[in-house]
Amino acid sequence: MAAIIKNPITSTDLAQRVIDEIKTCYDPEIPVDIWELGLIYEVELTEENDLKVIMTLTSPNCPAAESLPAEVEGKLKELSGIKSMKLDLTFEPPWTKEMMSEVAQLELGFM
Repeated sequence: MAAIIKNPITSTDLAQRVIDEIKTCYDPEIPVDIWELGLIYEVELTEENDLKVIMTLTSPNCPAAESLPAEVEGKLKELSGIKSMKLDLTFEPPWTKEMMSEVAQLELGFM
């Protein structure tokens, strides 16, 4: 399952920078970035450069439950060109290994 990127994004450069910044965030227990892990469910960037991200964790009891969403939000708020940033954490649908990209599955030995 890949993240859904909503709205016709007017600045593909800014959208790519958002994704690149997300890829600098790692679950501390898994050596793969959260984009490839499939923890990002949705990225919405409006024409006014307001950003909304919906993400999950590998489980509700994840040790990074407090730190990882805060890290993602903090990094994206500091990204040049972003007017406002909102991050929502969800557990629906629950994350499964099938949500990982092929890159992540290969790196973790699932393929």
